[in-house]
Amino acid sequence: MAGVLREGISVQRSTLPSQELLDDLCSRFVLNAPEEELQSFERILFLVEQAHWFYEDNAVEQNLILKSFSLREFTSLMFHSCAALRPYISHFDDIYKDFTTYKTSVPVTGAIILGESYERCLLVKGWKAGASWSFPRGKKSKDEEDHSCAIREVWEETGFDVSRLLKPEDYLEVVIGQQRMRLYIISGVTDDTVFVPQTKKEISEIAWHRIDELPMATNELSSHNRGPNGMKYFMVWPFVRPLKAWIAGHVPAGVLKNDSSNRGSTVWKVRTTSSTISCNTGLLGTVAATSFNTPLLPARTESAELDMPPTKELPGKSFRDFKFDFPEILQSLETN
Repeated sequence: MAGVLREGISVQRSTLPSQELLDDLCSRFVLNAPEEELQSFERILFLVEQAHWFYEDNAVEQNLILKSFSLREFTSLMFHSCAALRPYISHFDDIYKDFTTYKTSVPVTGAIILGESYERCLLVKGWKAGASWSFPRGKKSKDEEDHSCAIREVWEETGFDVSRLLKPEDYLEVVIGQQRMRLYIISGVTDDTVFVPQTKKEISEIAWHRIDELPMATNELSSHNRGPNGMKYFMVWPFVRPLKAWIAGHVPAGVLKNDSSNRGSTVWKVRTTSSTISCNTGLLGTVAATSFNTPLLPARTESAELDMPPTKELPGKSFRDFKFDFPEILQSLETN
């Protein structure tokens, strides 16, 4: 969609961010980061990713004509505009490729939240159109422990604190490619528990799903891991078989099963209203649960090529062994 629609008025999102705004983002998220975060491009691009989130969640929402960017587009814009990154613009493609490869190797942790009858689990649906259902989870931060990451990610995606229910020994783990995924099993969560995402534009729906309706193999039902209801369950299926085995050995005596009351059900979903802004990244504005409204807390055209000064020292092949030349950066800022 080329523009956005608000109160019946169509607006084109084509205005590029000002140099002042880009300088502020570079200073806030990159230049003033701890020194250990500036030792590799992989870490620096994580900082740029945070700047991207901030830009989309704040600047874009507050300015209806400001252009939205993908992460790659925004990163390219930052490399062109930020004095500290500009010397490496000729290596941008390799740097970004290394970053995306690195991201797929970062361990992921989260939780499998089970209902009181152990027949249903809680899944979240991504923000973008056609997004898949998955367990609430996310990538570990540097030096973060597995269980701490799980607690943080579940809170960010569902607003539910699992810290008092999490048992470090109760988890399922799979390795796919180079990425390790560990999900802690949180059992006996009541049906009246309130779930609301704590970040913007990440989760579009939260729902209970019947475990016996989830696919257990990649080739089951379809190549897209669609369940019998046509929903997509990307990265859910590797955990279904071991989850059923875990449940068989851990269901407490006396737990009652009731098929008639345990069908899958949505407990939170983004909804559109007359005041909602619709744009190419999803739905912005009012969000709602089944019986309450809750505000979310803050948590996306290539720019033209610029003439770049020759780089004095090029980074190594992996782009990891380098340091910013801060005196040169400051001098460059003073002369601009």
